[in-house]
Amino acid sequence: MATDQSHGGDGDGGTAGPGTALRVNRSLTVPMSEITWRATTSGGPGGQHANRTLSRVEVQFDIGASAALGPRQRARLLERYGPTVRAAASESRSQSRNRQLALERLASRLAEGLRVDPDRRPTRPTKGSQVRRVEEKRHRAEIKRRRRPPGEHDE
Repeated sequence: MATDQSHGGDGDGGTAGPGTALRVNRSLTVPMSEITWRATTSGGPGGQHANRTLSRVEVQFDIGASAALGPRQRARLLERYGPTVRAAASESRSQSRNRQLALERLASRLAEGLRVDPDRRPTRPTKGSQVRRVEEKRHRAEIKRRRRPPGEHDE
């Protein structure tokens, strides 16, 4: 038994209030009208409460149909996640708390998908480290030369 509903921001507190949007990061805020949610029974032990109540919440965001995304954001999310992003929560016995948790997870997944890793610039060894390396090699060679018996390669 599941219900599909478009979440219109019904005052779930925490992440979003009535008629508001889900704030992902500074550059992206997703309207609640673009997020669909589905409530199902949560699995596992719990007796009649777990078997009867629709406390597990799954939220879904359609990347391709979103008007909130810019072209580069859409391309990056489509490349990383495909056409839809989902997040679910079933930890709490309360559907509203699970809805909050699922929305927070969706926001963090979207933020992680939009994050751009900086390019790594390889560094070069410093002049001092190069000099120390060569000096250490000379020192090691001198120690090994002194260990040889006299007369072999004396100069």
